[in-house]
Amino acid sequence: MSERKHIFIYSKHDEASLANKKTLSDTIHKFGFSVVEDENDANIIVSLGGDGAFLQAVRKTGFRQDCLYAGISTTGTLGMYCDFHFNDLENMIRDVQNAEIEVRRYPILQVFVDENPAFYCLNEFSIRSNITKTFVLDVHIDDLHFETFRGDGMIIATPTGSTAYNKSVNGAVVDPLLPCIQVSELASVNSNKFRTLGSSFILSGQRSLTLKLQQNGNVFPTMGMDNESLSIQHVDAVKIQLSDLVVKTVKLKNNSFWEKVKRTYL
Repeated sequence: MSERKHIFIYSKHDEASLANKKTLSDTIHKFGFSVVEDENDANIIVSLGGDGAFLQAVRKTGFRQDCLYAGISTTGTLGMYCDFHFNDLENMIRDVQNAEIEVRRYPILQVFVDENPAFYCLNEFSIRSNITKTFVLDVHIDDLHFETFRGDGMIIATPTGSTAYNKSVNGAVVDPLLPCIQVSELASVNSNKFRTLGSSFILSGQRSLTLKLQQNGNVFPTMGMDNESLSIQHVDAVKIQLSDLVVKTVKLKNNSFWEKVKRTYL
């Protein structure tokens, strides 16, 4: 960490957020770090807010591989990505200087929609019908046709994303040390005529998942990447796999993923 001295601060632009940004900047300068206005000049990227701000910071700065990301909570509680409290900034910086932190590498999804360039997600990719009509997807694992899904849609989550949208539909919470992707259904139709697995399933990070849309008028789906929407018309197929890229985050040594899960949900 001693070589990393240039910090870019991502925050909202409302009055309270800008005041917090100035407070953080002043504190950083006291400890010999510099705040840069251009994200490309940074080797540490800090988000101010909650987990949503952290996701935005990662996405807006392009999933930088040469940077460390850190989340500072201004909400009063820590999140799954925010390891530091805004009201404890000086102790946070001392922890950084005294090597009381660790770097955790979180896997991310790589998503291809037809012939478009790859999109990346740290939490999850979701695909849903945008009309009041059953969504039909042919689900392929590698080269195997696994099932034909009928329902509202699907969520494909990373291990860290397993505690977010995925968990709300009864998906499993997955240790982020396991490089994998989880597939969860949204209101699947299961009857004597139609059948899906009916539960979440987990794929190795070495596999790929392809969702082919049956052309029944539902080719303009609502697609979500973390907390942003993706608008592409006339979608034929979506391919999802674990990327070779990772997000390197700064975390306290005494604040593991499972401690965060316990603090948040138990």
